[in-house]
Amino acid sequence: MSDNQEATVSLQQVEEVIAGLEQYRERIINDSLEMAKKVKLPKKQVMAKLEQHPEIAKIDQALKNVRSQQAAMASSSTAE
Repeated sequence: MSDNQEATVSLQQVEEVIAGLEQYRERIINDSLEMAKKVKLPKKQVMAKLEQHPEIAKIDQALKNVRSQQAAMASSSTAE
């Protein structure tokens, strides 16, 4: 296998990364909501804080980048 083929990321790998990031994001939200229930914080207040959560912002940006890569890969594979 050539170096170029090894360096190429497959569409399936990109989809796996997206799924992993989505699961991680969901886990952060669910864990935060569970903790909020225990201390009886309103869900609306918790969701507002989560919108500003730095880790969620990083995940959202990574998802945006990976999804654009996925779209580019999908359009290039249909063009071939």
